[in-house]
Amino acid sequence: MISKIKQALTIKDIRKKLLFTFFMIIVFRLGTTIPVPGIDTSVIKNMVEKNSLLGLYNMFSGGAFSNFTIFALGIGPYITASIIIQLLTAGFESLKELQKSGEEGKKKINKYTRMTTLGLAIIQAIGITLGIVRSALKVNNPFFIFTVIITLVAASMMVMWLGDRITEKGLGNGSSVLIFVGIISRLPIDIGAIAQRVSIGLLKWPAITIFVVVVLFTITGVTFINESTRKIPVQYAKRVVGRKMYGGESSHIPMKVNQSGVMPIIFASSILALPQTIALLGGSKMQAAVNAFFNLSTDKGFWTYRIIEIVLIVLFSYFYNTISFNTEDITKNMKNSGGFIPGIRPGKPTEKYLGGILSKLTIVGAAFLGLMAMIPALITHYMQIPMNFGGTSLLIIVGVALELKRQLESNLVMKNYQGFLK
Repeated sequence: MISKIKQALTIKDIRKKLLFTFFMIIVFRLGTTIPVPGIDTSVIKNMVEKNSLLGLYNMFSGGAFSNFTIFALGIGPYITASIIIQLLTAGFESLKELQKSGEEGKKKINKYTRMTTLGLAIIQAIGITLGIVRSALKVNNPFFIFTVIITLVAASMMVMWLGDRITEKGLGNGSSVLIFVGIISRLPIDIGAIAQRVSIGLLKWPAITIFVVVVLFTITGVTFINESTRKIPVQYAKRVVGRKMYGGESSHIPMKVNQSGVMPIIFASSILALPQTIALLGGSKMQAAVNAFFNLSTDKGFWTYRIIEIVLIVLFSYFYNTISFNTEDITKNMKNSGGFIPGIRPGKPTEKYLGGILSKLTIVGAAFLGLMAMIPALITHYMQIPMNFGGTSLLIIVGVALELKRQLESNLVMKNYQGFLK
């Protein structure tokens, strides 16, 4: 991997992409250190320590929420807006046709996503400011509250812009990269908390050893499932065009076990953050009701949260696989080019065959992702290890790292033709 990075740095276009991504990450991290003025952050930090759901939200924002910086909302509103638009696209034929209509259709879909992001950012900023932050305001008047809300909304739209720029001109999916950076940035703090517990005798080395083994096992398992592919053989019929004969060769359709990558995990985490946001608008009673079911420090809250998370991962895996691997379009393209799967008739039988395989692979991939999310979470919960770096966050980190590796390799293949000449 290091040799590939060195090779990439020698190619101008790839080097520019890497440097641009790195620059956008620096801008993002700077935004997580600029505090919103007039806020007593000690009050918010105390709330985050007591509320496990706020702790998860804080982890995805890279600590920006507990310090209440301008990027306190993070990329959350944009992720939630993307989920809403994709669900609507699957349900409404007009949006589905718009998505298939090329570059112009994608631009309109992106426009709708940004408008939805703005609406969600306003709702979330109002909920957080009037719910959590109001008790931490040093100046409690309508104008100052309005200023805080506008600051949070504007900064959230800037985070969305940073993610879009990384996707367009950098390397990787911008939203995933920013979440990846936010989680990684909290790792030194978690390690420091563990070291402190070990030093005062609250945590023993056998527990640390078990946790490290589980983390390594999870990384290996996620890497294996993300790289696993089933190859569907495809045969092309021979046809004569003029005096030349075409076709007759065989190929394959690669169907990944985890076709959707890390997106179902990110989507599930974003959906589970919604109850807390809604509770902020409903006052202290609603917040207490939500915490009763989702407080990760209790057994009831832990199992409720994790079971719902696994169900959402499975559902989003099915949904995302349907979008990213359209069996109808693939079947039509195969038929038009004279291709067929040996033993399967072209047309509807082929589409049904591919759909059946996709469903089976999705069950295996989604169940494995759920298992990999649960095991580290069980260890950290029952061994009382103060580590946010586990379960869901670990899956996101490994998934994004693998995606970045694949994109780097594909860029190297496009730019380096030496292998084809040898």
